[in-house]
Amino acid sequence: MTATLIWIFVALVAVGLYLSWTAGRLDRLHVRMDAARAALDAQLLRRASVAQELATSGVLDPAASIVLYEAAHAARQAEEEQREVAESELSQALRAVFEDPQQVEAVREAPGGEAAARELAEAVRRVPMARRFHNDAVGAARRLREHRKVRWFRLAGHAPFPLAFEMDDEPPAALVERAA
Repeated sequence: MTATLIWIFVALVAVGLYLSWTAGRLDRLHVRMDAARAALDAQLLRRASVAQELATSGVLDPAASIVLYEAAHAARQAEEEQREVAESELSQALRAVFEDPQQVEAVREAPGGEAAARELAEAVRRVPMARRFHNDAVGAARRLREHRKVRWFRLAGHAPFPLAFEMDDEPPAALVERAA
């Protein structure tokens, strides 16, 4: 009788330790996901800011400046629900403005244009990486949250279900090729 109670106690402690370890792992994944989201937000803001600065610099023709400025402004001001769409529209505007390699060369030849073009190229290259890191963290957290033990014992607490950030982040080929 006493040996049975000891074994039951040991089994309960082992299950408790396993659940505690799983909850800690889930918490670390949520922290990683939050850090990746903050990095993604910073890269998106940087890209929009550089695009907006370039649009107001007078280097681009007026039509391209207006298209780029409006898309960058919309991306910076977008509410969370419309953020993916606004960022995708900024990507499309960047591709439309910089689809022609001659446009990139015109920007580079302007005073201060070389630095602005380099900064924009770096920003548009970093956005897909930051989005990939964020979505990888979201995927890992989702996979763990889908386990029965996590759902049954409510190990995720009240944390919202993680959502991936889906957007068009294809950089303008002429801008990235020249910078590489």
